[in-house]
Formats: sequence, C-alpha cells, structure tokens
Amino acid sequence: MLEQLFGSRTRVKLLRLFLTNPAVPFYVREISRKVGEQLNSVRRELANLARLGIVIATSEHDKKFYQLNNSFVLAPELKAVLLKSQLLMEQDLIKKIQESGKVKYLALTGMFTNAKQAQTDILIVGKVERNLLVKAIERFQREVGKEVNYTLFSLREYNERRGVGDKFLLSILNSPQMVVVDELNELD
Repeated sequence: MLEQLFGSRTRVKLLRLFLTNPAVPFYVREISRKVGEQLNSVRRELANLARLGIVIATSEHDKKFYQLNNSFVLAPELKAVLLKSQLLMEQDLIKKIQESGKVKYLALTGMFTNAKQAQTDILIVGKVERNLLVKAIERFQREVGKEVNYTLFSLREYNERRGVGDKFLLSILNSPQMVVVDELNELD
C-alpha cells in the first residue's frame, strides 16, 4: 500500500528502518542486508532521502553512514503514517490467519508487543492449512521488511504441552501478548 503512495518499495523499507531506529547510524551494505534490497536500489533511494533532508549522511573510517535527521519537520508525521499502515497490515494478517482454518487461539507477541525476549511473534492453536498460513506470513514479512516467527500447535499438542508445564509454551503465554482469538476457555 505505501509503495504506491511513496513510489518505491525500497524507499518505504528505508523509511521504516530509519523511523523505527531514529538514533542508529547504518552503513550502506548493512542497510541493504536489513531491508533485503539490491545495493544500487538502496544507494539511489538513500540519495533521494538525503536530498529531501530525511536522512543525514556522515563518513567515518572510509564508510558512509546514514541516520534519520531527527530535526526533519515531517519525521513525526511519516512515523505515524508508517505505524498506521503497519496496523492495517496486521489486521489483514490476522484475517488471513483466521481464514486459513479453525483457529482456537491466536495471540500476537514478540515484535507486535515489543516483547524482545519472546520466543515467537505469533502463537496459533488449531487446525489450519499450513500453505495458506505460510503465504499470509510471508506476505506480511515482505510488507514490513522483518522476519516473523510463528508457532502452530494442534489443540491436542497445546493441551499436552500445557498439561506438562512445557517451558516454551509457558514462556509464550507469560509474555506480553495481544490475544485475538480465545476459544480455548470455552473448551475447558
């Protein structure tokens, strides 16, 4: 969605990187790896962003670093647009996960709640078509430019793990989370 608005997928990924890491300088090859785009494309868009005053370029030890220009007048508005677009993408992801089968429990944690120590980003309990689930998650990953870890349990596996006090499952359930679907309590 934002690619159409901003005219470039690479530009959107760069904006997301800089606006979510406002105090961090990145060098060009590092940026290319982080956003998963070709070096030439990244260089071209960095030049555009620097020309607009959104990022500042500095040189150190024969490396060129780029960082968000925190005094750029539209930085707060750009960040708000990116956050709102991510909310729309998250809503679409949730819908696609629910459409992939019979979801009894769906919780977002990790990257969705800034729970950095969380062992997964999405916990799904139920019976889903794995290929539909993988497609939805891969699409979301491409849109946000970040890897998403998910955990899928059948209802039986979830109950068995919960019954034995599985550390992995308990660490997920005890981390900050947004519960989207909870039909498990109806089953108890």
